[in-house]
Amino acid sequence: MTRVLFVVSAADRWTLRDGEVHPSGFWGEELAIPHKIFARAGWEITIATPNGQVPTLDRLSMSRTAGWSSKLREVASYLDSIQGELNSPRSLDEIDPDDFDVVFYPGGHGPMEDLSVDPVSGALLTRVLASGKTLALLCHAPAAAFAARNEDGSWPFTGYRMTGLSNLEEKFNSFGRKAVWLLEDRLRGSGAEYSKTRLPLRPYVVVDRNLYTGQNPSSSERLAERIVADVDVAAESR
Repeated sequence: MTRVLFVVSAADRWTLRDGEVHPSGFWGEELAIPHKIFARAGWEITIATPNGQVPTLDRLSMSRTAGWSSKLREVASYLDSIQGELNSPRSLDEIDPDDFDVVFYPGGHGPMEDLSVDPVSGALLTRVLASGKTLALLCHAPAAAFAARNEDGSWPFTGYRMTGLSNLEEKFNSFGRKAVWLLEDRLRGSGAEYSKTRLPLRPYVVVDRNLYTGQNPSSSERLAERIVADVDVAAESR
């Protein structure tokens, strides 16, 4: 059975450039839809957070501005069905990545606050990327990559083709204009080969070696389905 680890932010806020604290957490669709697709594939799913803290759902991700009402109902219903898992996550520092076949990071602004500077997550990302196992980062979750470092201090993701929430998409939110840094800018500046879809908020997935990235919430389904398809193909070829 394929085993997948969801690494979820434990942050409930995002601190902006002017010191304002914006309520945040994980984005509902970005956790619910991939979790549902992986569960449907029969995969064993483990959720982990920094220090085993119960993750916070970003309420903005369930608002009318976050998507079609039918999608929001689907997400809310599915999150309710897995609330027991969300209420009892594993502590990230107790996780051995060798126990998993796939590591998946959902986004939301939470990773900008905690995972982007979390050394435990950074070490896990470095190890999984080097292992060749499937690693997926969705929307804001590529921010977690900034905590990763090779032994020589270099950035493991240098030269990888990646996507993540674009500057334009971030600035659709008025508070996004007050970000300390923007994900697209920082990925480019750190050495990733960043790309994005022509039209904002449309699904867009980039795959480079074992690294899978999705640009925005609407990429959740496409990203998860691509991972399942590729893992199945790899399994059949063994």
